[in-house]
Amino acid sequence: MERKGMSRWEHAFFIGVLIAFLFASLPSLAKEKEEDKRPEREIGVHFLYPTVIISQGEEAKVDLRVVNHGKRDEDVLLEVVEAPKDWYTKITTYSYTVRGVHVPSDETRTLTFSADPEEGVGPGTYHFKVRARTKDGKLKAETDLNVIIEEVKAGKKGKEIVLTTSYPVLQGPSDATFEFSLEVENKLPKEVVLNLSAEGPKDWEINFKPGYEEKYISSLRLKSDSSRTLAIEVKPPRYAQAGEYPIKVTVGTGPHKAEATLKVILTGTYKLEAGTISGLLSVSTQKGKSAVVSLYVKNSGTATQRDISFLSFKPENWKVKFKPEKIDILKPGEIKQVEVTITPAEEALVGDYSVTLNVKGEKSTDDVELRVTVKASTVWGWVGIGIILFVIAGLSVLFVYLGRR
Repeated sequence: MERKGMSRWEHAFFIGVLIAFLFASLPSLAKEKEEDKRPEREIGVHFLYPTVIISQGEEAKVDLRVVNHGKRDEDVLLEVVEAPKDWYTKITTYSYTVRGVHVPSDETRTLTFSADPEEGVGPGTYHFKVRARTKDGKLKAETDLNVIIEEVKAGKKGKEIVLTTSYPVLQGPSDATFEFSLEVENKLPKEVVLNLSAEGPKDWEINFKPGYEEKYISSLRLKSDSSRTLAIEVKPPRYAQAGEYPIKVTVGTGPHKAEATLKVILTGTYKLEAGTISGLLSVSTQKGKSAVVSLYVKNSGTATQRDISFLSFKPENWKVKFKPEKIDILKPGEIKQVEVTITPAEEALVGDYSVTLNVKGEKSTDDVELRVTVKASTVWGWVGIGIILFVIAGLSVLFVYLGRR
């Protein structure tokens, strides 16, 4: 059966859809009407904070916003047209210095304007002006910034940077390497680059290292309200004497500095050196007869040695005596002479023997090994010669007697 027209319900549904479409189109129409009111081209530039206050020696950083109110995209060139003497200015984004920015239609781009005073710039109010212009030069805009420098009040210096160490005093020998742990905390309301420096005794080697890393650094970047642990490696020269040595550490930037005093207590190195004055390690004598060897004892360390004693390792029934029998005190680099008397046993046979002399200090020892040669007595040599002469004389008499017969 052929239909002749729409039903009443179909008419109602169609009208409802049409009304809904009209209502949905109203915002777009209104927006088109509003967009039509925008100018063809228009730019603006302004500092987010037109006046800022910093401390003396601090760098000012302020957000700089470039706005495009027009209907077309613009390339906007930026220039600092007014700045005080002795100030360094730049406009940056992320890690780049820029002289312009591309701004799409009806959008805003935010850059960073930095003003860094040279050392010696005092308190006061300093004025800056930035100009923005389109690439074709037809549109221009300017904005102003005032930077107020406040004088750092006495007694507040270094409050924003905090140094903490759990072990400010370390102790050990002169040939040791000392490593301090130092926590640096930034309480400033901004990220800073902190310079690291240390002042210690002459010829001492002092280096800063990141925690658990084997590389040396001279500065540290630290975000606001954050902290980081540093290691300070200290190497004294080998000839450093025993004693207490302070080390002054300074961390900071501009007027914001903190100091810490560390201390190294050197116990010194203990080293004894012994040998014969002549340089010879051999001596000759006869059984029962004494031989004297001159021995030197030197303190080659950096700590004073006390109560140095002597021992000997010798063949049985031999005698070894030291004069003096001990050294009460021997300062670093000092040398003293000791006379050693060695007496072989009466029953010792002719030959070579080993005698070891031991020098024993507080925390160091040294040995000198000697070769002692026991020779036959010269008396027996003359006796032997006498016997030989007696035998020759007897034989001569015998030959003469027998020849007469």
